[in-house]
Amino acid sequence: MSDKRYLGNIITQNPTAPTDNFETTSAAGVWSLAEAFAYSKAGLWPTAGNAVPRALFAGGRTTSFAANKDVIDYVTITTTGNATDFGDLTSLIQELGAFSSSSRAVFFGGQAIASGSGQGTVTNVMAYVTIASAGNATDFGDLTAANAQSPAGVSSSTRGVRGGGRDPNIGPVNTMDYVTIASAGNATDFGDLLSDTYLMSSCNSSTRGIFSGGAGGVGATNAIQYITIASVGNATDFGDLSEAITQLASGIVSSSTRGIVSMGGRNSGGTPVNIINYVTIASTGNSADFGDLTTTVYDHAGASSTTRGLAAGGLVSNNAVNNIQYIEIASTGNSTDFGDLSLARYRFAGASNSHGGLAA
Repeated sequence: MSDKRYLGNIITQNPTAPTDNFETTSAAGVWSLAEAFAYSKAGLWPTAGNAVPRALFAGGRTTSFAANKDVIDYVTITTTGNATDFGDLTSLIQELGAFSSSSRAVFFGGQAIASGSGQGTVTNVMAYVTIASAGNATDFGDLTAANAQSPAGVSSSTRGVRGGGRDPNIGPVNTMDYVTIASAGNATDFGDLLSDTYLMSSCNSSTRGIFSGGAGGVGATNAIQYITIASVGNATDFGDLSEAITQLASGIVSSSTRGIVSMGGRNSGGTPVNIINYVTIASTGNSADFGDLTTTVYDHAGASSTTRGLAAGGLVSNNAVNNIQYIEIASTGNSTDFGDLSLARYRFAGASNSHGGLAA
């Protein structure tokens, strides 16, 4: 093929055309602006905002205390299948939280565990990975305090907010702090939750973050509360879950409009439940029934794209499992089998590059 000449003497020679607008497809060669515009208008130009939807699952522990893990594995959310090794956290961590942008996942808090030990020291450490490329985590900075055992996280495309957790010396806390995800550094105070809570679930749109359920000083709660991510301030009451539930999925599960506020967990009597609840994020009110998990789990991890939510691992009858199940967020119904994690584990965290907080 002969060279083409355009105004400004831009030369395009044997360009490789992309096949879709995901950032992992190719668009090699030198392109004219006219050609690039035509492909973009047709939805065929790779853009960073359209990364292949990927979920990461990090940390946790297995049923045996001797097997606490720093492992990170991942799945492509739009497909089904088993997880693939991604890399390792900076240390062995359980009961951690996570939030993410379209390019970076940040894992924070939890208990730093000595190998072979069941208990550890609650840490304020944050570590991050670049979601599109496998590799080990890198230090990000520190939370405002080492009181983030089993915290929850919400995020927009730019800001991540940690909500709640537990201080081993004083119990659950109402702390919220935040970071700018694109730049490493220490967290800044955001405000307070309505009450001291940990073991919550979380979901968000690009503007609003929601924390639901969890445990406080008097056991499981049914409270749903929300914040405006771009501002700072205390949480506001949103409504209630169908019942008080704790030990919920750690990770953001939502589209840009609908939030999954509970998937599994344990009720106030300690009984595992398989119910799934949802809310419309832009409004306030009590949650509505979505369906049921096919495997009743607690102490598990969640992650999502804007269309599909995942519930991974957790405990069944006090035994760690490795199965992943999924739902289609826009509809209602029971979960479906997705595949398996690389190992059975619980008290770990999930993150993704495509949850509802990252939607335009």
